[in-house]
Amino acid sequence: MTEKRYATNVVMILGVGLVLILFIFILVAHHRDVPDRVQQNRGTLLGTGSSVAERIKPVGQVVVASAETQKEPVKIAAAASPPGRDGQQIYQAACVACHDAGVAGAPKLGDKGQWAKRIAKGLDTLYASAVNGVQGSAGAAMPAKGGNLALSNAEVKAAVDYIVARSK
Repeated sequence: MTEKRYATNVVMILGVGLVLILFIFILVAHHRDVPDRVQQNRGTLLGTGSSVAERIKPVGQVVVASAETQKEPVKIAAAASPPGRDGQQIYQAACVACHDAGVAGAPKLGDKGQWAKRIAKGLDTLYASAVNGVQGSAGAAMPAKGGNLALSNAEVKAAVDYIVARSK
C-alpha cells in the first residue's frame, strides 16, 4: 500500500514539474521579441526630432514673488450669498436636510410640540444656537450656521424666524 502511495506522489510531483517547465517555455517564447519591440518604440520616440530637454521639461513652474514686489495685501474673497434672500430660501438651502426629516433628533419644521420648549427660551437663545451650533438632547450636534459657514448671521436669523413662524 505504501509503495502505491509513493508511486502516486512521485508521478504527481513529476507531472506538476513538467507543467511548470512547459509554462516557462511558453512564457519565454511569447516574450522573446520584447527587446525588439522596446527598441522600435524607443526609435519612434527619438525619431520625432524632439530633444531630451524638451521631453523632460517640467509641466509647471513655481514662481515665488519677493516681498518688495507686492504692494497691496491679497484680499481673500469669501463666497458671499446672493443678496436679498429671505428666511425660506435660506432654510431650503441650508436647513432642510436635517429639519425636514428630523435627522439626528433635529426638530422638524412645523412640529409644534418639538419647537414649543425651544421657542419658550426666547429668540435670542435660538439665534445663538443657530449661529454658534448646539449640542442636541439626542447626542447629535447641530453645526454652527447649519454647516454653511458662508451664511451671514443675519441670514441665519432670517432662517430661524422662518422656522419659528412655521412652527408656532
